[in-house]
Amino acid sequence: MDNLVELILSENQFSGYLPERLCQGGKLEIFTVNSNKLTGPIPRSLSKCSSFKRVRCNNNSFTGNLFEAFGIHPELRFIDLSDNDFHGELSSNWGKCKKLIDLRVARNNISGSIPPEIGNVKGLLGLDLSSNHLIGQIPKEFGKLTSLVKLSVQNNNISGYIPEELGSLTKLESLDLSYNRLNGSIPKCIGDFVHLFQLNLSNNKFGQNIPKDIGRITQLNVLDLSYNLLVGDIPPQLANLKVLVNLNLSHNGLSGRIPKELETLTGLQDVVLSYNELEGPIPNNKAFINASLEGNKGLCGNVAGLQPCERPSSMVKKHSMAKGCKLTLITVLPVMGALVLICVFTGVLFMCNKRRRVREVERRDGDGWLSISMLDGKELYRDILNATEEFDAKFCIGRGGHGSVYKVNLPSLGNIAVKRLHSSFQNTHPKSFINEVRALTGIKHRNIVNLYGYCSKAQHSLLVYEYVERGSLASILSNEVESKKLDWLKRVNIIKGVAFALSYMHQDCSPPIVHRDISSSNVLLDSEYEARVADFGLAKILNPDSSNCTTLAGTYGYVAPELAYTMKVTQMCDVYSFGVLSLEIVKGKHLGEYITVLANSLTIDPEQLSDLLDERLPYPEDRVKDALVFIIKLACSCLLKTPKSRPTMHFISQKLSSMDARPPIQQRNPHVRRAIYNP
Repeated sequence: MDNLVELILSENQFSGYLPERLCQGGKLEIFTVNSNKLTGPIPRSLSKCSSFKRVRCNNNSFTGNLFEAFGIHPELRFIDLSDNDFHGELSSNWGKCKKLIDLRVARNNISGSIPPEIGNVKGLLGLDLSSNHLIGQIPKEFGKLTSLVKLSVQNNNISGYIPEELGSLTKLESLDLSYNRLNGSIPKCIGDFVHLFQLNLSNNKFGQNIPKDIGRITQLNVLDLSYNLLVGDIPPQLANLKVLVNLNLSHNGLSGRIPKELETLTGLQDVVLSYNELEGPIPNNKAFINASLEGNKGLCGNVAGLQPCERPSSMVKKHSMAKGCKLTLITVLPVMGALVLICVFTGVLFMCNKRRRVREVERRDGDGWLSISMLDGKELYRDILNATEEFDAKFCIGRGGHGSVYKVNLPSLGNIAVKRLHSSFQNTHPKSFINEVRALTGIKHRNIVNLYGYCSKAQHSLLVYEYVERGSLASILSNEVESKKLDWLKRVNIIKGVAFALSYMHQDCSPPIVHRDISSSNVLLDSEYEARVADFGLAKILNPDSSNCTTLAGTYGYVAPELAYTMKVTQMCDVYSFGVLSLEIVKGKHLGEYITVLANSLTIDPEQLSDLLDERLPYPEDRVKDALVFIIKLACSCLLKTPKSRPTMHFISQKLSSMDARPPIQQRNPHVRRAIYNP
């Protein structure tokens, strides 16, 4: 085929070598064979093909010397050779591919140094050389790549300093230099990367202080400087990183106090400061209270494993205002005393009243039980203890940060799931337990997990649910065997089920309920792969007479961006999470940073669609493909930055209800149809 211009063989089961005369006519522009089982070297006819514009050979088992595999391709714009067994060194010829915008050669066996000639490709947007055996230094010529958005060279053997010339890469959004042998100090010019949302310099040999200039990267979501040789104080300028979610400074030599200014980082979810030389009180911030702090002998505060911070005894008096309520009063100047005491007294009355109302909720039964089923609560409690042999580990089917889940078989209910909360979590987050009970006792929907009862005894805090056979969606998607059973039609049905559940909570419940933690871990699948939304520990019942403001909470990667600024909970928070989840179900994994690219995407071209589909499944037939494109577009509209621009879940559920992804009737299996499609 001398006139062949485009050849797409991606996502099949092709094996063996590529044909030797594949580009004999010299006109091939688009060549994609990614995600097959191809082996052997790249044919010589391809290496000399000067017409290439887009090449994807990733996720195969190609071998051979990469230096010899590709020559000069003046029209080449995109090439992905990742996840193969190429060896040899990177060729300086890449620097002659002047139109190249994305070069990916990750996860191979490439050795040698990075050719400085790559710095001549001025229009390069993405460069991924991660997980190889590269040595030498980062070329200072990279400073000429002023259009670069993503630079990944992690997991190599690169040494030396970060060149000062890299300070000109002001459009960078993601920089990952982790797991190398870089040394010297972190350059101050890193503060010029004002568009950066991910910075990972961990597992290197960086020394000296953390530059305060990092505080100028105000869009930063993830900052990881762990496993280095950093010393000195944590700069208070990090408090300027208002949208920071993950902070890891562990395994360094940092000293001094944790800056109190970091209390203002209300968006933080994960903080790791372990194994430093930090001292003094920890900031009064939820993320720091739950942080990993071991290995710091000088820290103090009201956190498990830490000594309480000392206060001068002459300054503190303790008084008992009411049974169950304790108050610490601080002696103040007489001129301010009356005002302060009035404020404190009012606060005490409010807290006591709040505790009284919580106790009333829990006191529905003398022993702390409220049986939502028709069964007797005390009897159910005894049956659970007997059936689990008092929660023996052999009955445990899952563990998380909040508690453990047990599968229990009872004559009265059959199989049930019992979540037993960790005592430490229940002591620090009592509201989470009450939230879940309040939310689930008031709703009933086929796509929401059914709550049978709960126990608020001091000894055991239990939540008793229906047993959902297949477990979490996250566990199935991460399993190579089980994920392949989750075909396109099942995935479409799961997305519909979650949409119907959220629409019911937002539209049909009065007052509306916002879940606040929609993720693949909190969607369960029954024996017919029907979705059940679960884990309402963060749910918020919207009060029309309240601002509905709260602290930032949820699973990292699913939380709506506006919560980092406004802290106001609306239904649109769930809409954003639903968009992230829908794309994850289609792709088979979380899309990570690519989500920001898809926000505002109204058109999906064939190549982009291929990138968004789970490569473990066969390419969908036309009707299913159309449905998936529709879902992807709908999901992208859920990711819009402005909450008011997103569609409502009621609108989404209506659109999904009217969509038919099924094959023509004569091709359907009637038994499968009944299982999957009956409402």
